[in-house]
Amino acid sequence: MHLLNIKPILLTLAGAASFLISISTIAQVNTGLPTIELKTGIYRIQAELADTPQAREVGLMNRTSMPTNSGMLFVFEQKAGNCFWMKNTKIPLSIAFIADDGKIVNIEEMQADTTNNHCPTAPIRYALEMNKQWFAERVITPGMIVTGLPKK
Repeated sequence: MHLLNIKPILLTLAGAASFLISISTIAQVNTGLPTIELKTGIYRIQAELADTPQAREVGLMNRTSMPTNSGMLFVFEQKAGNCFWMKNTKIPLSIAFIADDGKIVNIEEMQADTTNNHCPTAPIRYALEMNKQWFAERVITPGMIVTGLPKK
């Protein structure tokens, strides 16, 4: 009889924990940034747009996860040698530096919570951050094209 009384409490606690995890995941994904669909090779990417100075400054800081085919596209007003670092970024990332024509210039792997600079090898207008090894696992390399980029 004692177990029967505890079982509903355990089920309620398990349900509450599941609900909190769901809310936490939604809060991480729902950043208020607009999203755009990009494509490279056969792969589709849902990318949040970081196209303002404030959005670019925050980037993916303090997030603890990111869905597999999701990322963040940084859009700059002028093409330049825009470098990136990972201060306060909790997940390791890969970054593709992309020219105006959508061609990937170079790809870098970045460790979480470091201040090492990761820079393009040529001036770029776009940079796409994905989960670490995302590009390598799909054999996406420099010279390939990313389509769907916004025009600035």
